[in-house]
Amino acid sequence: MDVDALASPSGTDGGDLRRVLASVRAGDWHAAHDGVQLNSTELGAWLHGLLHVMEGDLEDAEYWYERAGRNFRARGTIDEELEQLAQSLGD
Repeated sequence: MDVDALASPSGTDGGDLRRVLASVRAGDWHAAHDGVQLNSTELGAWLHGLLHVMEGDLEDAEYWYERAGRNFRARGTIDEELEQLAQSLGD
């Protein structure tokens, strides 16, 4: 996967995944969800799915994991997923 092409800090639609991730870490789910909706990258879809896992909306989470090309049933814990995503962003 070409992380630079998929996860530019601004995404392809102006969504800033690093800012979204900071909102997640700060516990601001609504700001994170609003921000991730502006990002159309695979990493953005993964983070969008993860937000829905956190919310307990597993049906939407599975949809977004599929859009990200990830196996929803083989996902890690929320903390593991956030760490992997941060590493993919170069954080």
